[in-house]
Amino acid sequence: VYLTGCTEIMQVLSSTMANQPLTAAEIVAGLKQALTIGADSSLKRISKTDGYYRDELIRILLPPEAQMITDNLSRIPGGDKLLEDVILRINRAAEDAAKEALPIFVSAVTGMTIHDGLSILKGHPTAATDYLRANTYDQLFALYRPKIKASTDKKLIGNISTTESWNKLTSEWNKIANSVVGQLAGFKPVYIQLDDYLTGKALDGLFLKVGEEEQKIRTDPLARVTELLKRVFGARI
Repeated sequence: VYLTGCTEIMQVLSSTMANQPLTAAEIVAGLKQALTIGADSSLKRISKTDGYYRDELIRILLPPEAQMITDNLSRIPGGDKLLEDVILRINRAAEDAAKEALPIFVSAVTGMTIHDGLSILKGHPTAATDYLRANTYDQLFALYRPKIKASTDKKLIGNISTTESWNKLTSEWNKIANSVVGQLAGFKPVYIQLDDYLTGKALDGLFLKVGEEEQKIRTDPLARVTELLKRVFGARI
């Protein structure tokens, strides 16, 4: 009888709490928790080997400026293999950098205000992720780029770094593009800051994955793994 009574009391208390209006503090805390959990889950996936490389949605390819290279690889000795080596190294660099990105996201959510929280909760499926991107992108870029650079400078297979592979590829291409034959053919040399490009693409992929996690939390009750998430996002159903 005693246990039955306790169960009934807990059910009443739970029902009462569920029916109480959300406070502004709960909303902001819930959104911060959702972003942190979403970022953590996303980073665990993309920081694994092939996390970027085997995911067609975020796999990093050469910059658009390199289209001339990919269209004319037969002109470069061993061009096909060289290109794939560069792409593999690029994605390995992003996977490596993602391993250290979570603290950046954790610190980035602290600036969310009550007004922001109310707008985000009522917003579109990736409103929280978009808020995070809009308000922290420059800071994340500045903090993330050195990690990308460290990865691209790291010696990998064959004791060659990603940067060296890219430089070799573009150097070989630019020799052709800058030659008389290349100029007559309309080829253009490729000059691009690889680290900036990689950082941008890596962050694009990361925000895409965080957005996917946010949508799950908003729409799938099973993805709300804490009581706070259940209360904040369940209240919208």
